[in-house]
Amino acid sequence: MLQRFIDFHLHQRFLVLVALIALLVGGIWALTNIPIDAFPDLTNNQVVIVTEARGMAPVEVEQLVTFPIESAVMGLPRTLETRSISKLGLSIVTIVFEDSVEIYLARQLVTERLNEARSRIPSGLEPTLGPVATAFGEVFQYTVEGDGYSMLELKTIHDWLIRYQLRTVPGVGEVNSWGGFTQQYHIVVDPRLLRSYSLSLRDIYERVRDNNANFGGGYIEHASEQYNIRGIGRAETIQDLDRIVVASHNGVPVYLRDIAEIAIGAMPRQGAVTRDGRGETVSGMVIMLKGENGKVVNARVQTKLKELSGILPAGVRIKPFYDQSEVINRTITTVRNNLVEGGLLVVVILFLFLGNIRGALIVAAVIPLSMLFGFMGMMAFGVTANLMSLGAIDFGLIVDGSVVMMENAVRKLQKNPSNPSSSTFQEIRAAAHEVARPVVFGVAIIISVYLPVLTLEGLEGRMFRPMAITVCCALVGSLILALTVVPVATSMAFRNRIPPHRDRWFRYWRNWYS
Repeated sequence: MLQRFIDFHLHQRFLVLVALIALLVGGIWALTNIPIDAFPDLTNNQVVIVTEARGMAPVEVEQLVTFPIESAVMGLPRTLETRSISKLGLSIVTIVFEDSVEIYLARQLVTERLNEARSRIPSGLEPTLGPVATAFGEVFQYTVEGDGYSMLELKTIHDWLIRYQLRTVPGVGEVNSWGGFTQQYHIVVDPRLLRSYSLSLRDIYERVRDNNANFGGGYIEHASEQYNIRGIGRAETIQDLDRIVVASHNGVPVYLRDIAEIAIGAMPRQGAVTRDGRGETVSGMVIMLKGENGKVVNARVQTKLKELSGILPAGVRIKPFYDQSEVINRTITTVRNNLVEGGLLVVVILFLFLGNIRGALIVAAVIPLSMLFGFMGMMAFGVTANLMSLGAIDFGLIVDGSVVMMENAVRKLQKNPSNPSSSTFQEIRAAAHEVARPVVFGVAIIISVYLPVLTLEGLEGRMFRPMAITVCCALVGSLILALTVVPVATSMAFRNRIPPHRDRWFRYWRNWYS
């Protein structure tokens, strides 16, 4: 069967050429479109439910929030585990699904169960799902600085301008904010005045809430026209809050400013961000959507930051201090250098042992062609290009079959060069027939070594399975090339017999070693 396979391709050179062009086109397309990361994403397939429960102690959060939510999501199909953590005013429930479950399907299943959990937790609490991202999606970090601006102003600029602009970038799942002060409107009530008017803090809260809203009042028809009526009551400034009526004392309105002091302040915080020992700063972190191309997302973020520089207030600057694209570029450079150096090494070694530059170049060409085949396999299996998936490729394994095929063909063509008994085509054909079965068995044995890696699960599978898939795809491509392209290229490159190669230096070292 292998002999008929080789004979078919030797007689159908045009078909081999067309298939080779198709491999080049498909491989280059896969190379330019495959997601590129610095390292593989080792996080499991999980959905996180976050619930803020302000003022609740950890025990209350566990009893009233975490336990009802965790009970509601129990028993979801294809889940591996459910874990939770309860902190002061915060509940986090994590549901881990099997790796084969599509992330948006998992989020839909969790959302359906959350509707059941909302009736079991205290009113006013709203569980939300975490972003579709992982810890390895932190692709870009920066600080916001500006001369003459306070930490409160810089945090406000970041949260209400920079953050929303960056979230519009395709591939960005979330933008986190760190450091600075979050702006709030503080109503500081005087307890003595509050008591003198027989009011409570609850009364103040309800008056401010009721007087800080817009409402609709229907419409009025006049002169064949319809006028909509709206009640504008939402406070926009401190003066608007000052004029809110909280009570009536002897027919005289009591305004909020009469019993409280209203000012702009900062939300209480539990941490800060400093940089280079120069004091506090405001920091932001861009988190990429799970499964996106890190290199492409980084380029989009940098483009958006250049656009933002023209609309930021005067003196405000965005200074990046972590860019994952730098790590990705180094990874690409490492793989490219290994490919070039490995190809040159193969050419040199084959030339020394075969004494023929044409044969060495044909075998060396198998390396990039096999890599293109590997990229197509990575694209088909959803494997990203990173240092782990590409760094384990051994060029010696890739050219192993082609070296055997070329060496046997050259050996036959070097026999009796002055008195050929048959044509070079027949010699090359016979040489390919002789080593076809050993080449297939040799490459199959190498591939079988990687097959157990494909069965790994969990963290080990996410770490090593991409490497095994890449190597196996490249080896399959090298085997196909060794049985098809190498014999055809050899028959086209060697039209005549070649003189024997006198490797005296090799015989000398072999005799010395023996």
